[in-house]
Amino acid sequence: MQEILQTTPVAAIIFAFTVLTSAYGLFFNHDVNSQFSLHPYSINRGSRYYTVFTSGLIHADLGHLLFNMLTFYFFAFPLEQIFVMAKGPAGHWWFAGMYVLALVLSDISTIIKQKNNIHYYSLGASGAISAVLFSMILFMPQMKISMMFIPIGIPAYIFGPLYLAYCVYASRNHRDNVNHDAHFYGAVAGLLFTIILFPGIFSEFVGQLIR
Repeated sequence: MQEILQTTPVAAIIFAFTVLTSAYGLFFNHDVNSQFSLHPYSINRGSRYYTVFTSGLIHADLGHLLFNMLTFYFFAFPLEQIFVMAKGPAGHWWFAGMYVLALVLSDISTIIKQKNNIHYYSLGASGAISAVLFSMILFMPQMKISMMFIPIGIPAYIFGPLYLAYCVYASRNHRDNVNHDAHFYGAVAGLLFTIILFPGIFSEFVGQLIR
């Protein structure tokens, strides 16, 4: 535990805080979820701006929380280490900045699309976690990504485009109470942030694919 706090303090804090606030909202005080959820209708009328941030600290149910935190665990901790190896101690701050920025940017489309829907709420850290995942894909395109319903690992460079295509399709066709737009725009935010912060990353990405 001490080593984790020393090497990846930002990921550790985000992980612990998200688990604690989510568990509190799920099992002890359900009002927290309603207060912290993103509500585009209110935001477009000048209130509840804070929910752009707090919506990423709560989850709809235990399965939602477990899936997001497992994804975060496998990708966020090594990504923070990569940032630090490349940028020194400032890498911790860059990692934190990417996570928070992606959390905000992933919701902008939803805020615009649902601005007149008083009944629409959104919660979960999926947008920011998608940013983490896609940042890692740029660094490690050959890594294998497995999902619960897919028995074999899929190379990250294949998984990424499939994931984005599915998000677009699901956003247009599914009515499953999942904010697929946040997944898509969070992923795009992670890609853009990483490419800007590491200008040579795309060349390295291509180089890893053709070696």
